[in-house]
Amino acid sequence: MQCYRPVHPVKALTFDLDDTLYNNEPIIRHADAALNQKIRNDYPALSAMTNDDWFTIKKALINKNPKLASDMGKLRWQTLFTALGKAQLADTERAQAASELFDFFYAARSDFQVEPDIIAVMEKLAEKVPLVAITNGNVDTDMIGLAPFFSLTLHASVTRPRKPYPDMFEEAIEHLSLPPQHIMHVGDNLIKDVLGAHKVGMQTAWLACNREMDLRAEKLAILPGVQLSSLDELLLMVD
Repeated sequence: MQCYRPVHPVKALTFDLDDTLYNNEPIIRHADAALNQKIRNDYPALSAMTNDDWFTIKKALINKNPKLASDMGKLRWQTLFTALGKAQLADTERAQAASELFDFFYAARSDFQVEPDIIAVMEKLAEKVPLVAITNGNVDTDMIGLAPFFSLTLHASVTRPRKPYPDMFEEAIEHLSLPPQHIMHVGDNLIKDVLGAHKVGMQTAWLACNREMDLRAEKLAILPGVQLSSLDELLLMVD
């Protein structure tokens, strides 16, 4: 552990999920590959679509409704619905197909278990202080084994702007009914997590499980309060 700022008593913890408590990239890569194969099998008219084609649809949807950039679920559903226009389905069939494909992806995206050592630490932390999840993603915390530890899980959406916007941090502060300086947010992204939490007065801890933690290799706007070497170091910081 390396401290960059004075540490105040920590009475609650908030957590980013993806790439903080598990490596998300291979999970998403696997889910995308499975979805693409299902699309090729079930809707041959879409089989020739490239990554650029999908990106173009997403970009157009966000340009039309910028709030979709905060809601990965709705963005993916609308992207699928738009692409399925190539399949020449009736509107009701097209919407049903988009929902079926989205549900398939969502199940695949959440089809993993967090490592037992991480679960063990989260269980110990939850016995000491309240925990809240704050994520820009849409993982199912029940499926991956983390839900029992959180008193609240906040997912970014069209009505709940993504980090680093303050909305989810402020919602967590209100839920916890604690001064923000006694809440520590733990996350892997120095902009979305560290800067976002710092701006609302929370303490911050930087922890990335998917890469070497080297500040020189990161986009840096502000130093975290502490840099963790492992999740269990948080046990030294809570009552």
